[in-house]
Amino acid sequence: MPWWFFRRRRAPAAAAGLTGATPSASGRQPGEGALPRLQGNRRYLHEQPYLLPKDLGEVNRLDFQHYVLRSLLRGNYLAPITQPRRILDVGCGTGQWAFELAQQFPQADVIGLDLEQVKITSTPPANFRFVQSNALQGLPFESDSFDFVHQRLLILAVPVSAWPGLIQELARVTAPGGWVELVETSTMQDFTPAGPATRAFYQLGSPLAAMRGLDIEGIVLRSLERYLAEAGFINIQRQLIEAPLGDWGGRLGSLLALDIREASKAVCGPIAALTHRPEQEVLDLLERASQEWNTLQTRCPFVVVYGQKPARS
Repeated sequence: MPWWFFRRRRAPAAAAGLTGATPSASGRQPGEGALPRLQGNRRYLHEQPYLLPKDLGEVNRLDFQHYVLRSLLRGNYLAPITQPRRILDVGCGTGQWAFELAQQFPQADVIGLDLEQVKITSTPPANFRFVQSNALQGLPFESDSFDFVHQRLLILAVPVSAWPGLIQELARVTAPGGWVELVETSTMQDFTPAGPATRAFYQLGSPLAAMRGLDIEGIVLRSLERYLAEAGFINIQRQLIEAPLGDWGGRLGSLLALDIREASKAVCGPIAALTHRPEQEVLDLLERASQEWNTLQTRCPFVVVYGQKPARS
């Protein structure tokens, strides 16, 4: 791989302001630092918008979530890519998606980018590389570098005001003729039907997300196509998947409910601390909500949107 491929470019003005939030008391922008903080037995990153923990428990959940999503989408991507030479996974988490793409396309250089390398494997694919960086501060790659750029489930990591600028940055590093694919879900507000316990849990957790500037109104899910169009993409396609949530939806519904329940448990401690409630009270509310998903046959929306960067004329 050429040395210039990883050369850190100066973040453009648009990228420098991607966070869309004011600096903290320490002078850092949210997302600029990755300072660990323990709360109970979970490890969170301090002074940045990412809501979920960064620890072994979350590593295991993210790997589990990957297999659930792969089953839900019946594959790792929907964009009509052929033989990409360079692939970028933004917010790669444990890297499992990127590992599998590296194995599927052995001729490609596959890069996983995240705030931290949360899972160290002794035998990653030879064509995989991890880059530690914060996408909200600009991507450390030259323009027109990647044939396929993938990003999924950053709804709890990216402030809603930062999304347009982040998509512009994805567009910058995408090669002409290349593709960007975004996979997102929304908050419990968009579960249908949502029972009273589900709505109550959402309302209880909303202030925690709002403090970090995260989307609590489903704006991002409704705007992905527009973000790509404003970034200059063409051939934009959108697919809505209303996934069953709970045992009533068979094995996939059961696994998805387990994933969402575990992710929600991870924020019960911070919700309890913010609202001055016993954590067990919040956990009990979540348990009642998860029971509702079966009773009401609740569905959870996932949206996949992909688009192509125009080729140079």
